[in-house]
Amino acid sequence: MFNHEPEGYICPMCRLVAGGEDEHRINTQRDIVKRSPLATAYIPPKWWPNNHGHVLVVPNAHHESLYDLPSADGHAVHDLVREVAIAIRQTYGCDGTSVRQHNEPAGNQEVWHYHVHVYPRYDGDDLYRSLPCPEYVPAEQRWPYADRLRAHLNR
Repeated sequence: MFNHEPEGYICPMCRLVAGGEDEHRINTQRDIVKRSPLATAYIPPKWWPNNHGHVLVVPNAHHESLYDLPSADGHAVHDLVREVAIAIRQTYGCDGTSVRQHNEPAGNQEVWHYHVHVYPRYDGDDLYRSLPCPEYVPAEQRWPYADRLRAHLNR
C-alpha cells in the first residue's frame, strides 16, 4: 500500500527470524529472547543512551508496516510485546516501560519490516530527547540483557 522497501532489499529481521546472522554480528541468534509461531522478540543492536536492553518484537512473516500487517500477526506481536514489557519491568529494575512503532520514513521507520520497540523507562531518562542519538553496541554488550529476559520469559 504505502511501501518504501527498495528493490532487492535484504531484510535483516527476516534473516534473524529464519535462523541466520550477518558476518558483522549486528543481529545474532543469542539476541533472541522469545519466539512464538507468529512473532519473535530480540535485543536490537542500536540503543538509546539511557535505555539499554530495549527489545524489538517482529512478526515472523515479512510485512513492511502496520498498513500491511494481517490481524493474526498483529495480535501475535501485541501479545509478545505485553509479555516482554512485563519481563523488562520485572527484571531490569526500571520505573516503567514505553512501547513505540514507526511507519514510513516520515514516521521514522528505518528498517522495512514491521517492528515494535519496547523500552525500559527510568525517571528522567529523556528517551528520544537524549543525545547522542542511538548507537550500535557490540553483541557481547547485548547478551546479558537477552540472557536475563530469556530466562524470565522461558521459565
